[in-house]
Amino acid sequence: MTDYRAAFDASITFGNGGDLTVHGFRVDLLGPEATEDEIAALFVASLGLLMTDAVELSGVEIFAEPHKGTRGGPSDRAAAAAPGAGGTLAELDHLPHEGGTYLVAPGGDLAALPLSRVADLPAVVVRVTGAEGRTVGVGALAAFDVRGRAVLLHTGAREGRQLTAAAAAWLVEHGVALVGTDADALDDAAHEGSPALDALLEAGVPVVERLTGLDWLPPTGALFTAAPARLAGVARVPVRAFARVPES
Repeated sequence: MTDYRAAFDASITFGNGGDLTVHGFRVDLLGPEATEDEIAALFVASLGLLMTDAVELSGVEIFAEPHKGTRGGPSDRAAAAAPGAGGTLAELDHLPHEGGTYLVAPGGDLAALPLSRVADLPAVVVRVTGAEGRTVGVGALAAFDVRGRAVLLHTGAREGRQLTAAAAAWLVEHGVALVGTDADALDDAAHEGSPALDALLEAGVPVVERLTGLDWLPPTGALFTAAPARLAGVARVPVRAFARVPES
């Protein structure tokens, strides 16, 4: 099923005074037939704006693009219902001859990693495909509830956008359970050290690198699993990662 989004400029006036103008704002749509009134309502809901008096849109464009998880949008509503035992299983790992998908364990010991940190985790897919810049900062994460969740970075490239140290610290502070990426590594291999990876591991957060298939997952609502073998004293192993995607 094809996802659709809208891009537009908007001007808002508020009932208690003041106004707001935005350019190039984007929201998820239920379908390509969305009206300007529906898009305006999504815009207001996505920002949680109160006492709006009037909303005027201009330059509205509707196009096919994966949903990003607009608050109050179609993906957000679908995720409101807790996923049950049903749904579809989606493979998220590369085969060994393709280089594999790897989990890195905190403390360098897979045997000490509890299942609660790697199995049946509510997934949050942060899509930064097509974004400008080479990093994933706090701004790309701040709109999501990450506590107890697997945050999966969909960069769209093996040498993808790298997680900043500040973003890693933000994830730790907000209680993330696991962090995954479809890139070869969380940090930029061209620079010395792995500050983002190290910050997560030191806080007890496992990391999964080189995922695939994230474009098939909804922004929220799926359950993610990447459970490794219980190998004492081993820090990094290939895993079979997958997600259970609830029925639409």
